[in-house]
Amino acid sequence: PLGAFLSGGIDSSIIVGLMARNSSLPVKTYSIGYKDMPMFDETEYAREVAVLNNTDHHEIKLSARDVIDAIPDVLDSFDEAFADSSAVPMFVVSRETGNDVKVALSGDGGDELFAGYRMYAGEEWYSRYCLIPSLIRGQIIEPLFLSLPDSRDKKIPDYIRRAKKFFKGAKYPAFEGRFFAWNEIFSGELRESIFTRTGGIDHDLGKRLLAERLNERNDDKINRMLYADMKESLPGDMLKKVDAMSMLNSLEVRVPFLDHRICEMAFTISGDRKIKNGKVKYILLETFKDILPRSLHNRPKWGFEMPVSKWLRSDLQYLIHEYLSREVIVKQGIFNYDVVEELVDRLISNRSDTSWQIWNLIVFQVWYSNYMVG
Repeated sequence: PLGAFLSGGIDSSIIVGLMARNSSLPVKTYSIGYKDMPMFDETEYAREVAVLNNTDHHEIKLSARDVIDAIPDVLDSFDEAFADSSAVPMFVVSRETGNDVKVALSGDGGDELFAGYRMYAGEEWYSRYCLIPSLIRGQIIEPLFLSLPDSRDKKIPDYIRRAKKFFKGAKYPAFEGRFFAWNEIFSGELRESIFTRTGGIDHDLGKRLLAERLNERNDDKINRMLYADMKESLPGDMLKKVDAMSMLNSLEVRVPFLDHRICEMAFTISGDRKIKNGKVKYILLETFKDILPRSLHNRPKWGFEMPVSKWLRSDLQYLIHEYLSREVIVKQGIFNYDVVEELVDRLISNRSDTSWQIWNLIVFQVWYSNYMVG
């Protein structure tokens, strides 16, 4: 039996739409959401696609308790400090899917081939932003946004968070600098201050690696970014996560977008056809408009992430106390506790969303205690 992951986004909706048109039986589809978390729950959009294609649809709703129960299995399954929080919902949806089918199709690869992340539209917005006089940008717009609290938990604070991320990259005149700034979780300043040791750590390794990938291809800026992500984050993060979590549940996941013929064709298409007027994946929306719900055309992409920020301030705060306490950090001797404490304080007080940095630190600490201690 064959099934499909259905997030309600463009890529998975295309996969399910094509499956439904080529199947004599209803396609089994699976989506995951969060109880009482509307900002992170896209199951209503998945349901719309399921109804449109008459699928045999299954919804899984995660609570904080479900996540707490799943975290040990998820983190123990990697032999490295793998800090993509969406591995947890991927583990749960794979477990539930694997109870019904042995093979599932996924929309992975569509973002990296056809420009699905907001970051790819950043260059277009950067060109427009530079039309504003530098005095207004530097002394009014940026200080105003940087003074406001941000969060992933609510719509307006999340827009503020994204604006801050954009400004962080926009200060770099070189395209490579902007791309790296929009990608990084720990800023250069934070990477240099958080470690107790200053020698022997190459803080610019990731930046050089991405720069090399960007320069391997003589193409427009959008396709160069896509190529870099195809070579780095797609295999090292997205596909690794899907493969590890699905195989842990005896489920085989296949990714139709990554058929080599589609990959080769995608890179013959210019970047300005993949993004138009700030709308990402424009060419996919136009090509498959007959099988996609109209609502998809104007709905912003959210992504497959957990509400880490909210839960680290509540149900998952025990992880901070267990792995990032003064006693643990000082005894370990790797991180500067004052810097770690500041990250935690900023999150708990809602001054700024440092949840990704804190989650990365927690995952490293779990890995360290499992593999490096004793």
